[in-house]
Amino acid sequence: MHKGSCLCGAVSFEVAGDLPAPSACHCSQCRKHSGHFEVSVDVPRDVVTVHGEGNVTWYQSSQKVRRGFCTTCGSSLFWDPVFKDWTAIAMGAFDTPTRTALAMHIFVADKGDYYDITDGLPQNLQ
Repeated sequence: MHKGSCLCGAVSFEVAGDLPAPSACHCSQCRKHSGHFEVSVDVPRDVVTVHGEGNVTWYQSSQKVRRGFCTTCGSSLFWDPVFKDWTAIAMGAFDTPTRTALAMHIFVADKGDYYDITDGLPQNLQ
């Protein structure tokens, strides 16, 4: 069981089972939503329990994806592809330890010009 929450605690969540390896997304939407690049882990919706769900505001960032954040403190928490059976949870919202490690970088063609990716992990342009 992995637990996490937003900054103010109005939203908390639990994920049953082990977490798969997360990915770092450098697309312009994730950068603008999080303030930097965003690292998240994809988990089946049926293993996630959200407490304080009424405090989650959903922003429909495209026809296929909505982004969930805490209405009170603004913490970025979820990236939810509405036509899939999984959701992505921001790694920074988990309480440690997560017992996982970053697997790859995606959308590196859109990354910010103020940092380099030097960890040796795979980098996908899109």
